[in-house]
Amino acid sequence: MPARRSIFLFAVLAFTGVIAGCDKPQDDGRLSSARAFPRADRPVSNLGANGFSSETERDSVNEAQTVMDLADITEGMSVADIGAGEGYYTVRLAQRVGSEGRVLAQDIDPDAVRDLGLRIERERLDNVSIKLGAEDDPRLPANSFDRVFLVHMYHEVTEPYAFLWRLRPALRKGGSVIVVDVDRPTDSHGISPALLFCEFEAVGFRLAEFVRKPQMQGYYARLEAAGPAPAPDAIRPCRLAGSAPAAAS
Repeated sequence: MPARRSIFLFAVLAFTGVIAGCDKPQDDGRLSSARAFPRADRPVSNLGANGFSSETERDSVNEAQTVMDLADITEGMSVADIGAGEGYYTVRLAQRVGSEGRVLAQDIDPDAVRDLGLRIERERLDNVSIKLGAEDDPRLPANSFDRVFLVHMYHEVTEPYAFLWRLRPALRKGGSVIVVDVDRPTDSHGISPALLFCEFEAVGFRLAEFVRKPQMQGYYARLEAAGPAPAPDAIRPCRLAGSAPAAAS
């Protein structure tokens, strides 16, 4: 194994161990770093139980290609894949942006980050780096990305207002957030488009494009930052009309 790759993999594994234990939740179950933001007024899905098809099955309906075409992913772009998991989108984004492009794959699960690091090493994806994120912060470098992908994961974000507010500065001028999700309740691994749009709007995004396609097992939304971000204490949480407030944890 070349020395550079060995150093990269060692850094990946060490980084996951350093970050995993920081910023513990307080007694009410919330991270102290999220307390300046409103709590999500909705249930949140458990992690890692989406039950998606295998990568081969997803490719058989051209899922990733459909989403990347809609998002206009081209060579040389800088893209973040948040909630990357096993790397289905990460490896395909890496191929699409090419050697002059860059992909940052992020997840909040240290085991997923470790396994993805091994996959990146095994598949020799020199244009991919990985990072451990937090529930309320994707920890993305500022002014760095043309697209940020949130694929079948936004409904699992426990602190959406803090998360999106801290994500905004990572977008380059003209950049956008790409969401793929399913139109169903947030505690059933989906989120209604209306609620999604409202939560993004609450932190200063606007909807730029919305498409429903069966290849995506749901819908596609592209959202852009619009105007200045609101102060955290000025954000008002969203709730669908007629739904009950989420129970406090």
